[in-house]
Amino acid sequence: MRSFLLDTLGIADVFAVAWFLAAWVGYGWFSERSRWAQNGLQDVGDQHRLRWARQLVRREMRMTDAALVGNLMQSVSFYASTTIYIIAGLLAVLGTLDQVIRFASDLPFARESSRALWEIKLLLLLGVFVFAYFKFTWALREFNLLSILIGGTPWMKAGEDEAAAERAAQRLGRVNSLAGDDFNRGIRAYYFGLAAVAWFIQPGLFIALTTVIVIVLYRRDFASQTLDAFRADD
Repeated sequence: MRSFLLDTLGIADVFAVAWFLAAWVGYGWFSERSRWAQNGLQDVGDQHRLRWARQLVRREMRMTDAALVGNLMQSVSFYASTTIYIIAGLLAVLGTLDQVIRFASDLPFARESSRALWEIKLLLLLGVFVFAYFKFTWALREFNLLSILIGGTPWMKAGEDEAAAERAAQRLGRVNSLAGDDFNRGIRAYYFGLAAVAWFIQPGLFIALTTVIVIVLYRRDFASQTLDAFRADD
């Protein structure tokens, strides 16, 4: 297997894939687990989810909360369904690869590649969207569990049993945050999937687009107007 990969992939391809994986995994760690993550959109969003949960446990009527969770589930369901179609399309391309190679050979700036290299490129892209599908479907299940928690959380009047109310809010906020985090990982996979498409043209473009994706994600997560708006009342 190692010999096959070395014979099929050139130095530029190996470096491009290594940079792609390092950027994807590295940015995920940076935005979620590093000491800088607490200043990002994901962490600030989790704080607002906890605030939502603290309000929820004090509300007797929770139709608004149910509608909000339903809206979140609808968004996740849309992405999960779309991802299935993308996966099916990539599998179809694998079945007609010879025709695709002939078509791509006429494109300007496209580098001539072997069938084996094309298969590796498609498998990488397929792996990215399979990962996204698993994240979306798990997020959907987590939002389902959140709706069950909302239904099972008793109404707690203001000033009564503050400790129990806080425990319930922490539980609701935690499940909501976990679902949101998995949804965010699925969306991030889409971004990097777009970068992986560039490998079909040139490994240099693959590297460049991967770098651009990291910059775009950083700006949106750590330097966006949306983040400023989320922090406005802090």
